[in-house]
Amino acid sequence: MTMQAEGAPKRSLASRMGGFGSSMRGKFLDGVDTFGAMAILAVGSLRFLSTDIIGRKFSWREFFDQCWFMTRVAFLPTVLVAIPFGIIIAVQVGAVAQQIGAVSFTGAVNGIGILRQAAPLVTSLLMAGAVGSAICAQLGAQTVREEVDAMKVMGLNPVQRIVAPRVAAAMVVGFVLNIVVAVTAMMTGYILNVGGGLVSSGAYLQSFVSFAQPTDLLLAEGKAVLFGFLATIVAAHKGLNAKGGPKGVADAVNQCVVIAVIVLSVVNVAITQGYVMLVPTRIA
Repeated sequence: MTMQAEGAPKRSLASRMGGFGSSMRGKFLDGVDTFGAMAILAVGSLRFLSTDIIGRKFSWREFFDQCWFMTRVAFLPTVLVAIPFGIIIAVQVGAVAQQIGAVSFTGAVNGIGILRQAAPLVTSLLMAGAVGSAICAQLGAQTVREEVDAMKVMGLNPVQRIVAPRVAAAMVVGFVLNIVVAVTAMMTGYILNVGGGLVSSGAYLQSFVSFAQPTDLLLAEGKAVLFGFLATIVAAHKGLNAKGGPKGVADAVNQCVVIAVIVLSVVNVAITQGYVMLVPTRIA
């Protein structure tokens, strides 16, 4: 047993709690600073997007290059994730529908659930994990190699030159990926329910058409575009503030994915609750 050295000061419980409170206060202030920096970056990217497109100064080549890069990175994982989601929803909905004798409503529940929730959720995960991490790694590598500082020295704005085109590309790619997820998952559910003999093709499609609304599609696509925007802002902020060489880039990518997943999940819940409260449910 180690005895405390004679004369060494003893830390009281109050001082230890005070240190803990200071640490939490510091983390909270760091979070506020990060949120403010991301908000400024978001506003700046939108401003450059609007002014550059109207003034015909937008870097369309960079935009199309980033669209192709993001699609190549995220398309196959999106399809591979959408299929299991479609299977899970179809199996669970089909089992519950058989128990309560509502097999004829399988198409409506399955299709609307995928359109409103599953497709945007998968899109958000892929935008945060695949697209966001790739953007953060790109910008982080440019930052630690001092390429971003070189752009500033030459009088170029990094937000205008490298962030704004990626924001626009991520919004377009998010819109397309959400359609891919929805179509893939709904086709998977259709094949399992109709092919398995649970319900006829006509009843499945009729129930979906009877209860689905155009606003459901608008909700899903609006979420996807917003998710692409938010994921890119988080990734760009972390990439542009990467420090410490390759390890700093790796840490920035890790932080980017965690923060983006949390942000997109919270935004998804908020939008869904607002939609449920404001848009009346269609009754067949």
